Parts: sequence; C-alpha cells; structure tokens
Amino acid sequence: MSSPSASASAAASRDIRVDFLRGLALWFIFITHTPGNLLAHGTLRNVAFCDATEVFVLLAGYAAGIAYGRMLERDGWPTAAGRIVGRMGTLYVAHIFLFVVFAAQVGFSAAALNQAAYLDELHLDPFGQEPYRALLEALLLHYQPAFLDILPLYIVVLGLFALSLPLIRHPAWLLGLSATLYVAIRISGFNLPNWTGGSWFFNPFAWQLVFTIGVVLGRADPAVLARRLPWHRGLAVLAGLLLLACAVALNLVWHGPGFGLYAPEWLAAAIATVDKAGLHPARLASVLLLGWLVAHLIPRQASWLSHPVPAMFVLMGQQGLAVFCAGIFLSFLGRLALEMIPGLTGQVLVNLVGLAALIAVAVVSAWYGGEGKRSRKTPLPATSGIVTP
Repeated sequence: MSSPSASASAAASRDIRVDFLRGLALWFIFITHTPGNLLAHGTLRNVAFCDATEVFVLLAGYAAGIAYGRMLERDGWPTAAGRIVGRMGTLYVAHIFLFVVFAAQVGFSAAALNQAAYLDELHLDPFGQEPYRALLEALLLHYQPAFLDILPLYIVVLGLFALSLPLIRHPAWLLGLSATLYVAIRISGFNLPNWTGGSWFFNPFAWQLVFTIGVVLGRADPAVLARRLPWHRGLAVLAGLLLLACAVALNLVWHGPGFGLYAPEWLAAAIATVDKAGLHPARLASVLLLGWLVAHLIPRQASWLSHPVPAMFVLMGQQGLAVFCAGIFLSFLGRLALEMIPGLTGQVLVNLVGLAALIAVAVVSAWYGGEGKRSRKTPLPATSGIVTP
C-alpha cells in the first residue's frame, strides 16, 4: 500500500492542464454535435485544421503514457496490457449502452415529431429497417451511426497500444513504427469496413499516431521535454500568424458566401483535401503546434486552474467517459430545443443548461467513483498484509 506522502506527491505532480483541456474538448464536442448551435463558430475547428477530437486523442495518449507506463515498470507487460484490455472492455460497454440509448432517443423523437430526417441524418435509418441485424453489427463495431464513432476509434487505438506497450521504453522505435504505419495507411487507404457501406469515419490505424505522440510526451521527463522543445518567441509569432491565416481561410470558405465573400477555387479545393478520417498531416501538425503553444503559455501548475470556473472543466476532464456519453445524449436534446425555441433565447438556454448538465454528470461521477473506491478498500485476511486497490 502506498504511503500518504507518496499519494500526496502523486497528486501534486498531476498535470491538471491535461484535465482542463480535456474538459474543454468535451464541451466543444457537445457544442459541435448540436446542429444550429452558434457557439460552434467559436470552437477550435474554426481557427485550425484540427478540432476537439484531435485534442482529446492526443491528451488520452498523454494520460495513457503516464498511467500504463508506470504500471509497466511496476508490474510488467502482462499486467499493464491486461489493464488496458479491461479499459477497452469498459469503453465497449459504454459504447453499446450509448448506442441503445441514442437510437431509442432519436427513433422516438423521429416518430413523435414526424421527422424521419433525423434517422437519415444520423445514419440510423438502417436500424429502423433491420433492427436485429443493425444491433448485431453494432455489437461487432461494424455499424457506427453519426456521433457514435469516437469510442470505437479509442478502443482499437488502445488495443494497438497494448501490443506496443513494451516499446514505450524505446520512444524512438515506438514513434518510428507508429509513423511508418501512418504513412502506409495514408498511401494505401486501408481502413476497417462499415456495414452501411464505405469504412470507419475515423481510421484507427492513422489516428494511432496522434495517440502515440501523446504517449511519448507523457512518458518524457518535463525538464528534458522543455529543453528539446523550448519556447521561441519568433516561432510563437509565426505559429500565431499561421493560425490567423488558417482561421481566415476556413471561415472565408465555410461562411464567406453568406456575406457575399467567395474564396478562390484553389483555396476551397485545398481545404477540401484536408480529410479528418485519415488524419491529414495538416490536422496532425495543427494539433501539435497548438499543443506546443499551450504547454508554454499555460504553466504546469497555473493557479487560475483552481478557480471555480476552470475547476469545473478540470473535473469534467477527470470524468471524461461519463461526460462524453452524456454530451452525445444532450446534444440531440439540444437540437430539439433549438428547433422548438429559435433565436437567442434558445441558444442561451441550450448552452447554459447543457454545460450545467455536463458539470453535474462530472460531479456525480466523481462522487460515485470516490464512494466506490472507499467501499473497495476492505482489508484482506491478515496474512496478505495488503489492501485491495
């Protein structure tokens, strides 16, 4: 059993910037998954080629590198890989539960409001036509309606991580193999098939690279990392100008025509090639550039992160799975609310109530997790001399 001082030291060394940014990414996912939400115009996807998904996967890799890297050193590969597989099981159960709830939510709403378009837009019409086959394909992760493709991505990426876990002791080899797989996938276009046609929206064999980079960053010594990726004012200014140019280009192409402004055809064509499914290099570069900026602009133990509002996002990030699932469910409710209450009133109501609900889910999840841990700390027979984890 770890001593109180060791536990306090571990807590003190926790990088709560990761939790804060993950909580912010979860809020952005809720916003962007709510059609008609005007706040979506202020999220990351409007200022860079990446969005909250890249941030979430990168930070997931960062946290996994720390947690499972320590477990590998302490308990060995079989135990650490077994824990990863257990986490994959938890994510799988959460995905299937979310699929059933989401399908019921959208299906009931479509029938009650006579809006069959809901089923078509969210790729749930096959479920209405062949419910038993659709459920089987969902259990096999072979059928992924809209908004239900992130957890399957994470499950497969974690499986790849479990296989490559021993290589985290050799980060250059790990990154090299990961980058090689990424390049091979980008060239070949190989992806997992989808029952409704085509392939997975998120290609896990490409997205594993951003997760692996997160793993390597999480394992690196902060002092060594600071020396290898130092702050450079000129580079920061250049990064800012690049982000500004990116924001102008994206908004000109996406929203310019509504104001009578039209982007050159070559610019629109270039932006159209920046695919999300295969993690286009521009998207990868964007999230890494943003990560470098944030890591230097926000100190590791910034005091403002403990203030009430940032602390809410920190808590959301710490309870990521529960908050993510709740966000998917709430985003469709938000869509219905915006359709029934148009205008500024609906916008304010949906975003304030949605954020409050996500925070409430995080609070309840944290409380329940804490209660569960306390209830499991039951002493074993005296001969063991340990307590359960």
